[in-house]
Amino acid sequence: MLLHPNAYMRQGILKDFLHINKVTWENRYSSCCHNSFDVTGLKAFRSLEKIQQNGLQHANMSSQTVITVRNSNTQECHSSFTYEAAMEALSSLITRKKRDRILNNTDTKYTKLERMSMYIQILGIKEQIADLNIIHVAGTKGKGSTCTFCEAILRESGFKTGLFTSPHLIDVKERFRLNGMEISEEQFLLYFWGCWNQLKENVTEDLPMPPLFQFLTLLGLKIFVSEKINVAIIEVGIGGKLDSTNVIQDPVVCGIASLGFDHMEILGDALGKIALHKAGIFKPKVPAFTVPQIPEAMAVLKQRALELEVPLEVVTPLTYKRLNGLKLSLSGDHQLMNAGLAVSLCKSWLNTKGEWEKLFKHDIADDSLPVAFLRGLSTAHLSGRAQIVHDVSLGLNNRIKRDDSRHGELIFYLDGAHSPESMEACAKWFSNAVNEKINRPVPLLSENRSMKEPYSSNGYIQKSDEKEGSKIISKRILLFNCMEVRDPEVILPKLVDICASAGSDFSKAIFVPSISSYSKVTSGNSDIPINTPSKDLAWQFNLQRVWERIIHKKDIGMNKNSKMEIVPPKESVLYSDISHCNPENGKFSCSAVFPSLPMAVSFLRKSVRDNPSIRLQVLVTGSLHLVGDVLKLLRR
Repeated sequence: MLLHPNAYMRQGILKDFLHINKVTWENRYSSCCHNSFDVTGLKAFRSLEKIQQNGLQHANMSSQTVITVRNSNTQECHSSFTYEAAMEALSSLITRKKRDRILNNTDTKYTKLERMSMYIQILGIKEQIADLNIIHVAGTKGKGSTCTFCEAILRESGFKTGLFTSPHLIDVKERFRLNGMEISEEQFLLYFWGCWNQLKENVTEDLPMPPLFQFLTLLGLKIFVSEKINVAIIEVGIGGKLDSTNVIQDPVVCGIASLGFDHMEILGDALGKIALHKAGIFKPKVPAFTVPQIPEAMAVLKQRALELEVPLEVVTPLTYKRLNGLKLSLSGDHQLMNAGLAVSLCKSWLNTKGEWEKLFKHDIADDSLPVAFLRGLSTAHLSGRAQIVHDVSLGLNNRIKRDDSRHGELIFYLDGAHSPESMEACAKWFSNAVNEKINRPVPLLSENRSMKEPYSSNGYIQKSDEKEGSKIISKRILLFNCMEVRDPEVILPKLVDICASAGSDFSKAIFVPSISSYSKVTSGNSDIPINTPSKDLAWQFNLQRVWERIIHKKDIGMNKNSKMEIVPPKESVLYSDISHCNPENGKFSCSAVFPSLPMAVSFLRKSVRDNPSIRLQVLVTGSLHLVGDVLKLLRR
């Protein structure tokens, strides 16, 4: 068996990796693997020590330093440095404290941002953070898309980029992108254990290990500093003023995406209060941009900008004319707003860094966009936001050329909308997509692509070819869950009303618990429990009641004698029109509760396999956790 330091080691991070010093290394390995290392292994470790002392200029790091191990006992010894061990370590940082207490730190000696500054000092990156040339973006909805557009634009403009976003859908590595690519597992482990051990060795009673999001923010900053990127695009987690990312003191430019009601238990129940938190990322005299906001929110942003002498500009949505015939890679009309904000942020960044005139003075005319901007806007990708996934487990050939003797078609439309505003945008996007009002070509899978991978796009799909004489029946299904802090009485009516007005009524709503646990971080390769029912489905049954009341426009299912049970829908009901769904004897026929997500997906797949003329269009929304769980299942 071979163990080797990864070839990605660079000055700085190698030092952190070797911060697991000689004593730690020798104690850990000699205690459980006595005599398992030969002389070659000891020499390899000594060489790593010399690299730490003398610098990388004395070592050829393009080759791998190899430690030869004699027996399988070593697996037990180095298991503490594996990816799964890293996930266990991250899980230990999840606190049970309420979010508002975490943000305000009312029970600790130091405020959160004071602690973040102290952690940064421990990691030795305070001075280098200013060199990251940061674009810092807050907002209620659209901040992730805006950051993704910014990263793609500046990468296409020739800069080495780093992108930090949250949350992740399948694997925590998604939060860290270098030059548009998710960080590799080897890189992640190298940086993770370096940061982990430096912080672990310096904790005190007043300065404990940082909670999960704080640690991930620190890890992101450390990665970007060590990789010597040209620009870091940082998405705020929650709020702004008290968010972990607001430890950033010298951004190049700041952005505020659309504001709305979300995380009200933390940020307040009025838009003015929410806007004040978001405006907390403004820094004195640092330019900032925002999109048109509700007057109450805009007044707060402008007042805060005035106090800090921040030149604040309100940008308008991007127009199709400026896109010069290209389409945004992230679909939905609301993305024109996010793209417009991203364009302004990037142009401001380029101007501040003295790069705009140098790169683009001969590339643009009138109000058109540089070619690099257009490339970025048309290629940026963000999973779980207006994403369309064909379930290729049913067979690729069926999607390209229909064969009625085989099976139908199953398409998932995924959007992590969970606030009233984002649900409205989601409903409009879904209605346009399923009604094919905007046909967008999607390239076919290459022949060498794995059949296990879901076929996906952030754009619209073209109408599938239909076999002559066949009749394809499209039915829309809602697959839904949301956190209990959300109000389904607010977000579900918006979805129903918009889809109904567009002729995109749902034949069925299916409510499921999420697989993901809020108390544990897992890897993308973690096993998925197939038939493990949730212990408590009370919340899902409550969502079902709300749905039935909305559909039937009357109070249904609140009677204590109403029969609540898990009843998988019959295919005749699944494919019926919504107008034919009527409550019978207290039972619900327009909706169903499944005890697990895998069971629901299996049911949908079976239904399509057994019905060649059916196209099921399944909207997955209400929670990014649910969207991530579905994506994970579709990868299996």
